[in-house]
Amino acid sequence: MKRQITRFIIPFVIFSLVLYLLHFFLLQFILPEVTFYYSLLSIYLFHVLATFVIYLFLVYIHFNFIDYTGYAFMGASLIKMMAAIVFLLPMLLNRTEDTFQNILSFFIPYFLFLFFETFFAIRLINNKQ
Repeated sequence: MKRQITRFIIPFVIFSLVLYLLHFFLLQFILPEVTFYYSLLSIYLFHVLATFVIYLFLVYIHFNFIDYTGYAFMGASLIKMMAAIVFLLPMLLNRTEDTFQNILSFFIPYFLFLFFETFFAIRLINNKQ
């Protein structure tokens, strides 16, 4: 169990930092005049915490109920989608000027983190220990 988590943490930290820095520099040089409702740090804290908690949950399910790991991944992904909507709800209700840029700033990393999470979930499911 610890080995699975260790295999995940190092690439996850590198992926998160590279993505954050890339996003930060893109926003600084491409959209410096746009005011974002959420700070970049809060967006990435949401993504990092959600992805890490989901992976920990999947590892727990995999080692205790191996046949249900895929179902747990689908359920956790659904809960993550609902949490994303709740996270964005204040911005959507306040009708900010740059809503489209704010939504893109959230959902592009969302899908990249989802891809990363899916890759490691598939590796976990295929690892029948």
